[in-house]
Amino acid sequence: MAFVITEPCIGTKDTACVEVCPVECIHPTRDEEDFETSEQLYIDPDECIDCGACEPECPVEAIFPEDEVPEQWQSYIQKNRDYYNK
Repeated sequence: MAFVITEPCIGTKDTACVEVCPVECIHPTRDEEDFETSEQLYIDPDECIDCGACEPECPVEAIFPEDEVPEQWQSYIQKNRDYYNK
């Protein structure tokens, strides 16, 4: 199971979650060229170690364990996967 970033991140892209991730699985970071054009941040489901360090750091409460993503944001599970499968 991985963590998933959902709709509240859109337009916010606060990188506090990036800074605490021990495996650097949240992208794009501020120094990546697609940071400005991405509407949100994404967690790589294959790299995430399910440590949960990112969840309390999110100021807009956009991060959830995959099995706890609210019904209205279920599509973000696949959206996070798709970001890494492009």
